[in-house]
Amino acid sequence: MSSTLKQLKDGESVIDPKSTVGGGVDDVYGEDRASEDQLITPWTVSVASGYTLLRDPHHNKGLAFTERERDSHYLRGLLPPAVATQELQEKKLMQNIRSYEVPLHKYVAMMELEERNERLFYKLLIDNVEELLPVVYTPTVGEACQKYGSIFKRPQGLYISLKEKGKILEVLRNWPERNIQVIVVTDGERILGLGDLGCQGMGIPVGKLALYTALGGVRPSACLPVTIDVGTNNQKLLDDEFYIGLRQKRATGKEYYDLLEEFMSAVKQNYGEKVLIQFEDFANHNAFELLAKYKTSHLVFNDDIQGTASVVLAGLIASLKLLGGSLADHTFLFLGAGEAGTGIAELIALEISSKTNIPIEEARKKIWLVDSKGLIVSSRKESLQHFKKSWAHEHEPLTTLLDAVKAIKPSVLIGTSGVGQTFTKDVVEAMAAINERPLIMALSNPTSQAECTAEQAYTWTEGRVIFSSGSPFDPYEYNGNLFIPGQANNAYIFPGLGFGLVISGAIRVHDEMLLAASEALANQVTQEHYDKGMIYPPLTNIRKISAHIAANVAAKAFDLGLATRLPRPADLVKYAESCMYTPNYRTYR
Repeated sequence: MSSTLKQLKDGESVIDPKSTVGGGVDDVYGEDRASEDQLITPWTVSVASGYTLLRDPHHNKGLAFTERERDSHYLRGLLPPAVATQELQEKKLMQNIRSYEVPLHKYVAMMELEERNERLFYKLLIDNVEELLPVVYTPTVGEACQKYGSIFKRPQGLYISLKEKGKILEVLRNWPERNIQVIVVTDGERILGLGDLGCQGMGIPVGKLALYTALGGVRPSACLPVTIDVGTNNQKLLDDEFYIGLRQKRATGKEYYDLLEEFMSAVKQNYGEKVLIQFEDFANHNAFELLAKYKTSHLVFNDDIQGTASVVLAGLIASLKLLGGSLADHTFLFLGAGEAGTGIAELIALEISSKTNIPIEEARKKIWLVDSKGLIVSSRKESLQHFKKSWAHEHEPLTTLLDAVKAIKPSVLIGTSGVGQTFTKDVVEAMAAINERPLIMALSNPTSQAECTAEQAYTWTEGRVIFSSGSPFDPYEYNGNLFIPGQANNAYIFPGLGFGLVISGAIRVHDEMLLAASEALANQVTQEHYDKGMIYPPLTNIRKISAHIAANVAAKAFDLGLATRLPRPADLVKYAESCMYTPNYRTYR
């Protein structure tokens, strides 16, 4: 036993943290590698028992503690006499959650469950993923972030503000887990389609990491949500007495980048080379710069740029079975030229280039972007932001989306504008006039910001459209046919991608890994799905999908020489599945 413990200077003993594939600290007591019927000990710093055990969300099982466990861990009298299975607990909680009519109430109920019984929280989320994903993440998480100050009860991650400048390494060491594998970090400046929510953007990293565990299999102890608080320009929040962040306007320039530099250096120093840092909901002017700055020195990934691009590309690859031809045969028109739009466009160009061997500059000519000033063309090049310049093609200036559709004649229309109802009836009917089967992707979140609804798309195209959105829409019946809208949800990609990086011990994220993730997702779409007009597989199979994505990403990491987890497993899909966290209760000694 003594060999598994490490004496700290102050005399406190903790389990010696060692790197493991499964995530978190070395699984000395077999908690996650044991079979379901093997006994494990609920260790924290010492053996948890009685009152403490019931208040430890990592080990609490509520009424599922057996008679023997109640005797062994001093639980007699602290629980009612009934013994309930995890399945019965799940049934009761789902019944309670379904009784709430307000989505935010469901969100709060789920967060409270996570705070008292971690395994039951993930059991609910995995078994009811299609029902609970919109509660734990998009679109409900947007409202949760707006009201985070009012619903805040206990910290679920680390808050690093300007007050901690010069002490960020110390702050990281305040987090109880020592072996972190995935960090999701935001500065709260561009939360979904809601704008600057400052410190209250914490709901995003918390929600994303819940999906890393539920959908991707990364152990909860290996996940760390972080909010960088440099102030907010949202005056409504600054005037709100319940606001939980710094009450100042946003720091910019050198002050901002110095804080981020200290954070990135501290993360690497504290957690090592192989910790994945996922940037989330940074504003355009910082997102591109941070990704470019750190992608060569850290394992970094921007979900808004790269994750969105990868999931959309997967839908496009899958849709070729319905549209015909290859990606290079199609013309793409975007409304929106920010992080998401330019990120998707670049990945499409990379895929076309890799499949046809034409230069990427040539591949970009198949892709056109419209921003708030109209079609991006060469004559505007001098006034464009740097990340838009690659998309300035030779064409006469056009100021409206409708004019662009009529002139460019795209087969694919993609919305990333963050502005609702911009795919008007005229625009959608123009797409339908040009194409037998137009592909329309209204990707902006939340639902209120979608460029058009599923009902509008199916009705205005007389049921011919292949439709996908960012937020979920219900199936829609038109002329006796039931259509199931696709949801280009980043949750398809980032959990599997991140897990693939973890299990391969990758040290950098390469564009080819994103293409590998997209192709793996597209390959999970079956003929049965195509028959219903779907270009994404159902989320009910997400753990299986994530395992295939992780295997494809890991394979690419090994091929590129970026993997450190050697030797390479013979069957990467089986290996990925074997490493996944499962939330079933363990039996305690």
